[in-house]
Order: sequence, then structure tokens, then C-alpha cells
Amino acid sequence: MGIRLALSIALFNFIGQTAARVVLTLYALELGAPASAVGIIGGLLFLFPLLLSWPVGNLADRRGARGLLLFASACAGLSLVIPFFVRELVALYVAAALNGLALAFYHVTLQNLVGTLSKPEDRARNFSYFSLTGSVTNFIGPLIGGLSIDHAGHAIACLVIAAPSIAAVALVLIWGGIFPPGRADAPSGGGERILGDPGIWRMLGISALVQLGNDLFSFYLPIYGHAVGLSATVIGTILATLAVAAFIVRLFLARLIKQVAATRLLAVALGVGAAGFALVPFFSHPLALAAISFFFGLGMGLGVPLTVILMFSRSAAGRSGQALGLRLTASNLVRLTGPIVFGAVATAVGLPPVFWINAGLMGLGGLLMFTRGDKAGNKAG
Repeated sequence: MGIRLALSIALFNFIGQTAARVVLTLYALELGAPASAVGIIGGLLFLFPLLLSWPVGNLADRRGARGLLLFASACAGLSLVIPFFVRELVALYVAAALNGLALAFYHVTLQNLVGTLSKPEDRARNFSYFSLTGSVTNFIGPLIGGLSIDHAGHAIACLVIAAPSIAAVALVLIWGGIFPPGRADAPSGGGERILGDPGIWRMLGISALVQLGNDLFSFYLPIYGHAVGLSATVIGTILATLAVAAFIVRLFLARLIKQVAATRLLAVALGVGAAGFALVPFFSHPLALAAISFFFGLGMGLGVPLTVILMFSRSAAGRSGQALGLRLTASNLVRLTGPIVFGAVATAVGLPPVFWINAGLMGLGGLLMFTRGDKAGNKAG
């Protein structure tokens, strides 16, 4: 029951979060915002996750999940109501920042909750289910966002995508009491112990690169689609194919981990991601872009959950929330700076270099994992 409830809360919260990326981006463009302003919105979505993921991980270890998830879900719903009432660019900045605050609390809390609710022999399977839930939301969220914009307008679309977070609030209030209460004796601080493992540094870097690539693809493909004249529904559908691919490959995640070194799987994932980025600027037809998005999703569908599993498996007793929070801090550092930096690049020299630079970064990351993968973390149990 606990795992099913955690996955249900994740489903509703991540639907709103993934839809918000599309809706807030296209809303800003509708208001005439330049690519640099859109990049700021993308960065604000990850400001609080950068600042708070590690402290929230510590709170999750010590106080449990219920209160944190209740606050996060309520904050996510509120963030998406604001742009309905205030239809100006500044409201989108506020909405993005509050949505990021919610993400800071529920993302690391849910990851840690899945790990702590799992027996060691079930951990890879349950994290696979968590990843599959993410794939479903990556399909549903952009699709709902695009359809809502085309049929009801940008402002009402914000209300539509606020509804899943309100549903998450109800789930936490009714059944959240079954979650573990946390460990008051869990150690706090101690970051030097976590960072003392050289393998952790490598995992932090690769995790950040995987997350950056996944987010920038999802963030800049709508801008590229808008530039080549595609409708919001078509853009949402193209992004949904990425989620379909990720869902398919994650069905086999637990089996692959038992048979193949996790770092080799990460190397393949990064290589596929590099190819996907490199191909986008050469095509404008929706079917071609959907095929590229699907191919990209096959790689990133493996990359994100593998870094979570490896980081959790390395954490000391009572410090899993801190370790996962540290991972999210590193990931969100590039999630915050990436859209801003690449927004400036897009404004200065156009969109194609954004995709090609990311292709090069992911290719280098894949080479690093292939040649210097951490053998101690190859098998995640």
C-alpha cells in the first residue's frame, strides 16, 4: 500500500510539473517574451530545488514524508493558479519559482520514500516503477498542457494543470499517515563523509549531465517547434513520444541492471542522447521530430533512474535522503544555469547551436562513463 500511494502522489505531482514546463514556456512566448526571458522561467523552475534539495533530504530522513509532501503539493497547485489571475510575464516568473519550491520538497522526498519503503531485493524494481510513473507523467503532462492551450487558452490551461496537484493534497491528507514517520536519530550534516567517496563525485557529474540533457531537450524542443510553425498540440504530442520511449525502456530496467553494468548502460544512454540532440536542427517535419524525440527518450529513459539507484545504493544508513538531496542539488545547479546560459546562446546565435553543444557534452559524458565507469557501483541492488 505504501509504495502504491507514493507512486500515486508522484503521478499527480509530476503531471502538473511536466505540464507546467510546456504551458509556462508557451504562455511566455504568447506574451511576446524573448528566448532569454523564457530561459529565465526555465531557470526559476529549478532555483529552489538547487538551494533546498540537500536540506529537504535531511528533513525527509529525520521527519518522514507526510508533512513535506502535503506542503509541496499545495504549493504546486497554488503556483499554477497565479497566472490565471495575473496575465503578465511577472506572474509567470512567480509561478515558475513557486513550482520549483514545490519540486524541491516532493522530488527528493518521494525518491527517498520509495527507497525506504523497499526491501533491498525489491529496490531496483520499485525505483523502476517510480521511473515508469515519471514516464507516464512526461506523456500525460505535455499532452494535457498542449490540448488545454489550444482549446481553452493559456490562462485556463494553468487552472487545468493545477488540478492534479490538488488531487495529490487529498491523497496525502487521507492516507499519508501510513508513511514511515522518519528517524529522529538520523545523522544531520556530514556532507564531507558523503563527498569523501570519489565515485560520488563522478556520479554527481554524470547525474547532472543526464538531467541537464533531458530537461533542455524538453525545454528547447517546444521553442524550436514554435519557431518552425508547429501548433501547441503537435509540440505536446512530439514531447509525449519521448515519454512513450522512456516508458518502454524502463519496463526492462530491473532486468537490464541484473545483466549489464550500470555504468555501461549510462554510457549508452548518453550516446543516444547526444545523437538525438545533434539531429533535431536538421528536421522540421512533425513526424521526423517525433521519431528523434522517441529515440532520445530511449536513452534518457535509462539515464535518470540509473543515477538515482546508484546514488541510493551508495548512501550510508540514515543518510539516503541526504545523498539523494545532494544528487538533486548537483542536477538542479545545471538545471538553473543551463536554460539561462543556453537562452542567451539561442538569442545570440540561434537555436541549432543549443542542440549541437548539448550533443557534444552528452557525447563526452558517455565516453567518460565507458572508459572510467565506477566499478563499485556497476551493480545496483
